[in-house]
Amino acid sequence: MNWINPILILLTAFIAVFLEAAFGGIRNLLGAQIDLLPALMVYASLSSGFAMVIVLALLGGFWFDSLSANPLGISVLPLLLVGILIYARRGLILREQRFAQLVLGFGASAVTPALTILLLLSTRQAPILGWGTLWQWLVMTLGGGLLTPVCFRLFDGLNHALSYRPISETSFRPDREIRRSRK
Repeated sequence: MNWINPILILLTAFIAVFLEAAFGGIRNLLGAQIDLLPALMVYASLSSGFAMVIVLALLGGFWFDSLSANPLGISVLPLLLVGILIYARRGLILREQRFAQLVLGFGASAVTPALTILLLLSTRQAPILGWGTLWQWLVMTLGGGLLTPVCFRLFDGLNHALSYRPISETSFRPDREIRRSRK
């Protein structure tokens, strides 16, 4: 089994969550933070197994919640639902098409924060909601959707560069001697 792709996905999730929390340049510029976890979930759902979808939802959600004001574990369920929905239909999705990647990225980046807010409201938390929330949701949706094809290109390139691809052998061997008779 090739362990390079899952390790790269989890490492990217960890680094992305850390950078989102540590550096506020994009947050200060746009007034909202772009979340990379839904884009990574789209890639993992279309490129990895079901276990990777679960592990990314658990670890990514816990990492994100541990560095944010969210209660611990509230982001796991939205990420898992997005991953399961995409994984269940992965045979019907045109994985190589940039348009499909954009649409899935926009959808995942829009649904994940909306489900998180719904879960926060159902647990009697008091998130601050207003017109600014709509702007933040729009920035997260557009940013995550536009970053999804970037994730596909990055991980497919790294996977191609770092993993072993066996060459296909033909039935013709170059050291074979061909005998021809005179008739």
